[in-house]
Amino acid sequence: MEFGREAALWRGRPGIACQLLLYPVLAADFDTMSYQHFGKGYFNTAAAMAWYWDQYVPNLADRSNPYASPLQARLAGLPPAVVVTAGFDPLCSEGEAYTKALAAESVTAVHRHHPGAIHGFMTMAGLGICTRARNQAWADICAVMSRSLE
Repeated sequence: MEFGREAALWRGRPGIACQLLLYPVLAADFDTMSYQHFGKGYFNTAAAMAWYWDQYVPNLADRSNPYASPLQARLAGLPPAVVVTAGFDPLCSEGEAYTKALAAESVTAVHRHHPGAIHGFMTMAGLGICTRARNQAWADICAVMSRSLE
């Protein structure tokens, strides 16, 4: 299954130059380290994520499809990525795993982990960490794009 830049071009759509993933959902795996530690009592919960998956991909067999779970995809040839994770988020392990999987396929991947943050923090403009993280993500995208244009 084609996934990423080549798939977009094959379908007649613009190529994807860079991925920006903010505390991404990348697999239907509720047993990761971050789900175990942060699945209860924090802003985003394991119960909420299970509900979202039930709405998005109700058929359990379909959840391993790479379009639903990009961690199941062939990642070679994907565009560079900037992955932002929050420390107190059940999705943190997925972002870390995706960054490592991309790097294993020689895809440029920048991982910015914010240990004291919760899921959604980059939309909470009143938090100082929000502005810093947004500026860092923008700088990372610019740096990644500069390298890919060379």
